[in-house]
Amino acid sequence: MTDTPRTIRVLIADDQPLQRMGTTMFLTGQPDIEVAGEAGDGGEAVRLARELRPDVVLMDVRMPHLDGIAATRRIVTDRQGSEEAPRVLLLTTFDLDEYVLSGVEAGASGFLTKDAELGDLLSGIRAVAAGDAVIAPSATRRLLRRLAAGHPDPVPLSAEEHAGIGTLTARERMILVAIGEGLTNAEISRRLHLAESTVKSHVGRIFGKIGARDRVHAVILAFRAGLVRV
Repeated sequence: MTDTPRTIRVLIADDQPLQRMGTTMFLTGQPDIEVAGEAGDGGEAVRLARELRPDVVLMDVRMPHLDGIAATRRIVTDRQGSEEAPRVLLLTTFDLDEYVLSGVEAGASGFLTKDAELGDLLSGIRAVAAGDAVIAPSATRRLLRRLAAGHPDPVPLSAEEHAGIGTLTARERMILVAIGEGLTNAEISRRLHLAESTVKSHVGRIFGKIGARDRVHAVILAFRAGLVRV
């Protein structure tokens, strides 16, 4: 018997009504996606994310009253009980513009440009909902360079984060370093001569141990732990 595909509930946050309408029409036609709601500014996005508990929030960066960065920070920290906070996928005007680093540090699971192909938008939503991150490996090094430029002395790990890093096995630490270098699971499997399914299992355990939300968060933690250099 085939398992029924999981339905991904999406909240669309954009201050342009026509943009919201077009995105809603496109996503509504997908069998595995449900549009949970629409928000016209950051404040409304925070409120609806709390009320509707979507899986993914498509967040425009530039919005009135409360911008997408501040809204992201509030959403990812607003957990209710044992529920995970919704994951946020930022929509930006330019690839890795000045807002992206702030968004990632605020807890976003990745970013897409607003002129991305519709297929890329779908792939991004599905990846984020599955706990992955939407950031091209080629952009990871640029992200780290921006991190290093903004924080030449990385923010120390919290006691909990430090303890999590300390529980990693030698193999898990090697994989975390590879993630921090921007390698995909397939590339890690080739480097370490492991099956890709084995790498995927290791990655899941690593995220659990270090408290990483997704791949982007793991890159930042690896940088702050001094495991990767720019």
